[in-house]
Amino acid sequence: MSILVYFSSSSENTQRFIERLGMPAVRIPLNERERIQVDAPYILVVPSYGGGGTAGAVPRQVIRFLNDQHNRALIRGVIASGNRNFGEAYGRAGDVVSQKCDVPFLYRFELMGTQQDIENVRKGVSEFWQRQPQSA
Repeated sequence: MSILVYFSSSSENTQRFIERLGMPAVRIPLNERERIQVDAPYILVVPSYGGGGTAGAVPRQVIRFLNDQHNRALIRGVIASGNRNFGEAYGRAGDVVSQKCDVPFLYRFELMGTQQDIENVRKGVSEFWQRQPQSA
């Protein structure tokens, strides 16, 4: 079974989005000393930090998670949250992860997302996994 892996800061915006999705998900811990390892292909859901460039856009906890070669090998796509107030940097973490991990950037949503975002992600994730080879 394929899952979502996500990080949510103490604001819990991404956490609330994941809860509303109602899909199997694993959270990357806030505490940087805690580590997790996944054992199935996954889509990463990541908030975007900072207000400009790529430096600092991806949370440190997510970088540490992806620096584990086992975890990195299983990523299949990325979804990013952000804040439209940051203009071109909106959802920048998705751009960074997509490029560095060579996976598709599937969707971006603002803050906690809207009901339309929830529906779009549910449908998009389902269609994405249906297109993946069985061995993935």
